[in-house]
Amino acid sequence: MDVFEILDEMEDIIESSSRIPLTGKAVVDAEELLDCIDQIRSVLPEEIRQARWIAKERERMLADAQQEAEQTIRKTQAQIEQMALESEIMKIAEQKAQELLARAKAMETEMREGATAYADQILEQLEQNLNKALASIREGRNELQGMKVNAG
Repeated sequence: MDVFEILDEMEDIIESSSRIPLTGKAVVDAEELLDCIDQIRSVLPEEIRQARWIAKERERMLADAQQEAEQTIRKTQAQIEQMALESEIMKIAEQKAQELLARAKAMETEMREGATAYADQILEQLEQNLNKALASIREGRNELQGMKVNAG
């Protein structure tokens, strides 16, 4: 089960519970809700592991983009050197090499920005999901605390 399924289960428990007339309060089985909270606690480490994996994947993507860009730059520089050896086309070689170098650098920047944006989007989505889960947990705990106060 993921966090949201467990939260749905908690919501069902609360919605299907007996109501105290005129108070808007519900009588719920604390053991059921505590069991759901325990399930959430066991699932959250997986969510956190996924967030870490996403961060590592982002780093890997950035490293791959960097490596590919560096390889492209090395190839371009090798082409520049080869072209420079041919004196009659030296000016043309310089111009072509600069264009290739500029394209390689632009490609590196684009790949880095794309990888960063993708990783940020995934992390933002995960952060929102975790925040929703935590808000639901707090709400459930607050309701339980309210029941304790009313019962005592």
